[in-house]
Amino acid sequence: QVQLVESGGGLVQPGGSLRLSCVASGNIFSPNVMGWYRQAPGHQRELVATITSGGAPDYADSVKGRFTISRDNAKNAVYLQMNSLKPEDTAVYYCNVRPLYNILNRGSWGQGTQVTVSS
Repeated sequence: QVQLVESGGGLVQPGGSLRLSCVASGNIFSPNVMGWYRQAPGHQRELVATITSGGAPDYADSVKGRFTISRDNAKNAVYLQMNSLKPEDTAVYYCNVRPLYNILNRGSWGQGTQVTVSS
């Protein structure tokens, strides 16, 4: 059983910044991949960014150059620095952790944190 707790969401104006945090606890396999996904009403959940235990990041094209993912292995934490935010970034953001070597295991999810970008 793995638990993930997200924080850092809120309301910002276009062009603003937010930093999301996620801390995992429980039976966490290693090595693993941690990442952020988002879902807007009426839309499917989509990948935003992932990062391996070794620090290799991957980003969706829509956020590349604006968002930065990082992690602290000692704290089992993953972060998402979001800059130059757009209204299209408005969504509930979810944290995820999964084992690196089991492609059938979709991992565990956090409860989500709301990000709203509006004037």
